[in-house]
Amino acid sequence: MRLFIAEKPSLAQAIAHGLGHMSKRNGYIECGNDIVTWCFGHILQQYDPEDYDKNLHAWRLEDLPIIPEHWKNKVSSSAKEQYEVIKSLVAKADCIVNAGDPDREGQLLVDEVLNQLGVLNQKPIQRILLNALDEKSVKTALADIRDNRDFVGLRNSALARQRADWLIGMNLTRMYTIRSQKAGYTGTISVGRVQTPTTALVVRRELEIRNFKPKDYYLLQVDWAHPNGVISTTWKPQEQAEGQDEEGRLIKRDPAEQLAEEIRQETGVVESVEQKKGQSQPKLPYSLSSLQIDAGKIYGYSPQEVLDTQQSLYEKKLTTYPRSDCDYLPTNQLADVPLVLKSLRALTDDLAQMVENADPALRSRAWNDKKISAHHAIIPTTITPEWDRLNEREQNLYTLVAKAYLAQFYPPQTFLSTKIQIRCAGESFHVSGKVILDDGWKQLYHGSLEEKEGDDHPETKLPAVKQGDAVSCQESRIQTRTTKPPARYNASTLLKAMKEIGKYVKDASLKATLKDCSGIGTEATRAGIIETIQKRGFVSVTRQKNLIPTEKGYLLLRILSDSITYPDITARWEQSLDAISRKEMRLQDFFQEQSRFVQQLLEEAKSCEIPPPKDVVRCPKCSSPMMRRWTTKNGKKSYFWGCSKYPECKTTLPDRNGKPVFEELGKYRPKKKQSKTDAGSFHYKKPTE
Repeated sequence: MRLFIAEKPSLAQAIAHGLGHMSKRNGYIECGNDIVTWCFGHILQQYDPEDYDKNLHAWRLEDLPIIPEHWKNKVSSSAKEQYEVIKSLVAKADCIVNAGDPDREGQLLVDEVLNQLGVLNQKPIQRILLNALDEKSVKTALADIRDNRDFVGLRNSALARQRADWLIGMNLTRMYTIRSQKAGYTGTISVGRVQTPTTALVVRRELEIRNFKPKDYYLLQVDWAHPNGVISTTWKPQEQAEGQDEEGRLIKRDPAEQLAEEIRQETGVVESVEQKKGQSQPKLPYSLSSLQIDAGKIYGYSPQEVLDTQQSLYEKKLTTYPRSDCDYLPTNQLADVPLVLKSLRALTDDLAQMVENADPALRSRAWNDKKISAHHAIIPTTITPEWDRLNEREQNLYTLVAKAYLAQFYPPQTFLSTKIQIRCAGESFHVSGKVILDDGWKQLYHGSLEEKEGDDHPETKLPAVKQGDAVSCQESRIQTRTTKPPARYNASTLLKAMKEIGKYVKDASLKATLKDCSGIGTEATRAGIIETIQKRGFVSVTRQKNLIPTEKGYLLLRILSDSITYPDITARWEQSLDAISRKEMRLQDFFQEQSRFVQQLLEEAKSCEIPPPKDVVRCPKCSSPMMRRWTTKNGKKSYFWGCSKYPECKTTLPDRNGKPVFEELGKYRPKKKQSKTDAGSFHYKKPTE
């Protein structure tokens, strides 16, 4: 019997349809001699510290660092029944097929279950890679099942990332939570390799805005008379000219006024005319991040809304795998082009016209097998949607995906760009123009919301001139401009920054690595990370949907080491993870490296100064910060306030609606056992990325 273990039920259902002869059972599907079962994402969880040692339930500085000698997993409480189903089927199987999603996490998700069951190296195990759930894609994948051993490096890289994140999160979260609570803060200071640099992006941007000092600068614009028309130019001061700031902006008005007066008396000459034909290649099909960025810009959808909607379209078999980090297509997908175009033609009138104008024989740069890893760009499948049954968000995102796919069958946009330089009174005046020769793929977006949100420069026609032509000043004007601070992040622009995180590294030599690994986080986790830093109180959302730091967010950047607030750590990890996936680095060596790194970060954390919060509650006896703690009596939780210098100072106060009651000083004293921990009172939550 051959057993397929899918990552989720929808994937299992698609595989079963591809195999045929389906007969549903409790927790699995029989398909002749094949059986298909499923997980619910990660049905195994890593041990928490207290699972290794019950004494670690209390958070104490003296217990750090916590570094497991033997890593262990436990079955999620919500998946125990399904785990037992998988366990019984694995025992009977002659061959097992890992049907996790086609990426690093998908490989680990199924392999870790097989390892937990003790069969990972005991039975024949194969691997199926599915990028879409339509019947044709499934049958193609079933005909190309691989040996699971080919993906050991991929699994180990996911395992290395998972465990290293655990070390960072568990140790630093405890360290900074304990220390910050002693300074008077409440709650958990969660630290993570991805969430912390992401929070830092928002904090640093806000600090830029707060510290920004607007400056006026001036532009001298001159209209020159020529027999063929007016040439509108802008003065470009020489590099060494007086009155400029460090970025070459003119911050003194006098030089512009003097030059404006001078050129009225002189004749100018066309010093150079440069014309070039250019092309704008069709935009690539979407990865998840690029789709989230465009959908946020065009429709205001949050990254999580886009991911959820794409997951829905994927499960309806209308688009391909939604968590793709790739924006290229394999050449074997060319065989499906006629069927996909036929499907799109049957939808809206707009899409039908776009298909009509497409040329299926064209081959854009998107068709590149060398750019494909575990999955390819998000594109429509060959199945025609029942349009009226899709909600508005599904229709909008499907249309975005369809247009990006159709763009691959349109020619490049071609244009003629012209640069004119005029010389007068020893100074240079410049203008650039652009004339569209052929719209090409850009015609797909004419009059659409996408075009309005685009970044293209408008078409600017210039009169025909040649080098040496004489011109005279017709009009000059000095415009006053004011520098503007950078814009605040919203969910979409923050996601873009995460994807382009190489721009924000401290060590410039790591920029290339972060570009190659497509930023911090994964396509599947970035939206969740942005929501996590909101839920954990590091950032809040304004009415305009901008993200701004909270006091807790500012604190995070102030007390944490640059080693964890900058994304450089991810770049260094990716270099190691890539080596692990190629089997050029051992897991053990990577863990030893990370263990040393965690110990270094903990040492730095011990010496950092933590300022008290603005609303700190001071102990009425010793003036140390007080902490809100909790205890249980008869199964009910009750709160009180205790001095952070316990046991040196044992002052306590009752709690009323989250505030201490000073009038009843000392009335409530919990048993000594209840106040054993230095950490104060908080729910323990396992940190994620």
